[in-house]
Amino acid sequence: MSLAIYVRVSTQRQAQTQTIEQQLERLQAHIRNQGWELAVDPVFRDDGYSGASLNRPGLDRLRDAVRAAEVDRVLITDPDRLARNYIHQMVLLEELERRGCQVLFLDRPMGQDPHDHLLLQIRGAVAEYERTLIAEQMRRGRQTKLRAGSLLPWTRPPYGYRVDPDRPRDPAGVRVEPAEAAVIQELFARYDEPSASLFALARHLQSLGALTPHGQSRWNPGRRFAACYATRSIPAKWTPAASGRGRPRFAIRRPVRSVAPSAAPSRFRRRSGFR
Repeated sequence: MSLAIYVRVSTQRQAQTQTIEQQLERLQAHIRNQGWELAVDPVFRDDGYSGASLNRPGLDRLRDAVRAAEVDRVLITDPDRLARNYIHQMVLLEELERRGCQVLFLDRPMGQDPHDHLLLQIRGAVAEYERTLIAEQMRRGRQTKLRAGSLLPWTRPPYGYRVDPDRPRDPAGVRVEPAEAAVIQELFARYDEPSASLFALARHLQSLGALTPHGQSRWNPGRRFAACYATRSIPAKWTPAASGRGRPRFAIRRPVRSVAPSAAPSRFRRRSGFR
């Protein structure tokens, strides 16, 4: 019989704190105590993948191995490691068992008794409830911090800014990058010329070799220039950001422009957020 191991942690932070290695040590110790033998490629692991999704490379490899009849038993510490969603648990267990693979849980062993299956369903529902509750608490916490102005709504700063690498979401760590600030001032000096266009500014940035906040050499005149339009004088004070949107946006105190926003082309006002 070919025995395999499946381990998973939800976040990269958990992966860095060796929690996945602790799972492996417990499972391997149990295998030695039982006198079992592992398969040739026995460990299937997902570092930093949520149990709420079935799109996991380690899980996909395990399912492929079971489909190819390379594994007929898989040992997991807990049903939560297999999936956090009750429906996903049932789908995976049914698929593995249908292909002749027995799933063994170290912390919560179960047999073929109907009571064991009922208990597994209850535990799966509780795990899904806990995941939803934790996600909602985290969302509400971020929302409160965003409204209070103690949390930045982005992890990658806009062009012209830098953040504290140890605290990238702390507004107190935001600082102006002088070289990029000078580029933005030059952009607006060029933009005030009657014949200027956003595409010309984009070509100018590419000729300078300036990289976007994403590290790309090609500038998008629509989306990226909206940030430059809002940061003409590179203010360092940030207002509390709106939250609860599908895609958060940074909010800054915009200085008064020498050219009123209403005098700018309508396409530019629409993309930059000015009315």
